[in-house]
Amino acid sequence: MKLPLRNITRLAQAAPLVLLSACAVGPDYVRPSAETPPAFKEQAGWKIAQPSDTAIPAKWWEVYNDPVLNSLEEQVNISNQTLIQAEAQYREAKALVRGAQANFYPTVGATVSSTRSGGPSSASRVGSASSTTTSNAAANTTVPPTTSDLLSVSASWEPDLWGHVRRLVEASRASAQASAAELQAMRLSTQATLAQDYFQLRDQDADRQLYDKTVIDYKKSLVLTQNQYDSGIVPRDNVVVADTLVKTTEAQAIDFDVARATMEHAIATLVGKPAATFSIAPLDKFIDTPVPTVPLGLPSALLERRPDIANAERLVASANAQIGVAKSAYFPDLTLAASGGYESSGLAKWISLPNRLWSVGPSLAETLFDGGARAATTDQAIATYDANVASYRQTVLTGFQQVEDEIATLRILETESKKQLEAVTLSRRAVELTLNQYKAGIIPFLEVIPVETTALSNERTYVDLLSRRLIANVQLIAALGGGWDVSKLPDNDAVSKKD
Repeated sequence: MKLPLRNITRLAQAAPLVLLSACAVGPDYVRPSAETPPAFKEQAGWKIAQPSDTAIPAKWWEVYNDPVLNSLEEQVNISNQTLIQAEAQYREAKALVRGAQANFYPTVGATVSSTRSGGPSSASRVGSASSTTTSNAAANTTVPPTTSDLLSVSASWEPDLWGHVRRLVEASRASAQASAAELQAMRLSTQATLAQDYFQLRDQDADRQLYDKTVIDYKKSLVLTQNQYDSGIVPRDNVVVADTLVKTTEAQAIDFDVARATMEHAIATLVGKPAATFSIAPLDKFIDTPVPTVPLGLPSALLERRPDIANAERLVASANAQIGVAKSAYFPDLTLAASGGYESSGLAKWISLPNRLWSVGPSLAETLFDGGARAATTDQAIATYDANVASYRQTVLTGFQQVEDEIATLRILETESKKQLEAVTLSRRAVELTLNQYKAGIIPFLEVIPVETTALSNERTYVDLLSRRLIANVQLIAALGGGWDVSKLPDNDAVSKKD
């Protein structure tokens, strides 16, 4: 189908306008600044990692050398429903990118229809004063039914003169990258939560073992006291006190099962399994997981290592592009449209030169008055950008705070653990000496109880300190971003492709 020369001329006149699409209104993105300290304040006295330990591994939980924990962490990556939801949201964000990119291309449509119609002739429908004498037969004249067959193809394209589409794609890409970072932040948080729950569960195991061992020791004292009573060496109240101590400690040991069950159920949910079908076997020995050294790196590197900071920064980029989208509404829209086809009253001669129809030409539309709607939309976009900048900087500050918190916690707890170990050693010695005095009949059993209670308290405190140190270690790794860095964020091409 050949277009007339004048229509080709019109398209040629519109070509310079299409070339204007090289410009895009709105501010180009510049990453907002964020204040970073030269060094972490709390790292004074921090144990420096070996030169080979320059980075946190991707599977950071393996530094604890616990096969059960390793297995559970792998299940999180596969079965955790929160991560599955976040991954679906990332795919949704990628689809929005492709949807925005579709606006670069023309829209092409086709129509095929066949219509049959009939009714009074046009002469019988148009009347006048002079036709009032026309007979009823003439007034009811009808035309035979006719069939109209139509085949048409249409195409329209709106050139991106002011960068509306490019800013929209830019915003969508940044949002998809933010979604990818949010997915990783969720994954890191879930992995860290699992590790913390696991170490709390093992802490309950250790406490239960400690109390079970103490019950055995208390029962030995009870037997000794009972023998002394039977021999008339001590009064009956010593036996009652010894028996009471056994029963009290047994009850306290059972109480640890409540917290352990809660942790076990929480871990089941994290690995995507029903709590009723999930269990973790108790340890048959005291927890002895060493606390690994975590390489800190420079504070400035934190901006590249934490996925939540990357997420906040990408949201700023998306908001910046939305300003350009809003400002492009001030400029006119150019639409190039063309259509052509055939229309006939019969299929036999449907597609023939006399039955062709076509139209082609550009149109320019501009809003002359909108009551301030565009200005309000632009102000809203700018305000959203400012809010995202503040959120980004707050996320950075929070990241530094969390790292400082965990460094301080680990450093202080390590010092406390050393002192507590000395207290445990001394309390064990005190129990040994006191029991010897009791067995020799030098002191009554009532003087043994506070010494044994203090020893048990010191033992439990030391075990709990180890658990707290492991949990703080996990939290420090999470605060540093785990084994992730911004280079793993998908680029523009990655978020534009369909999986």
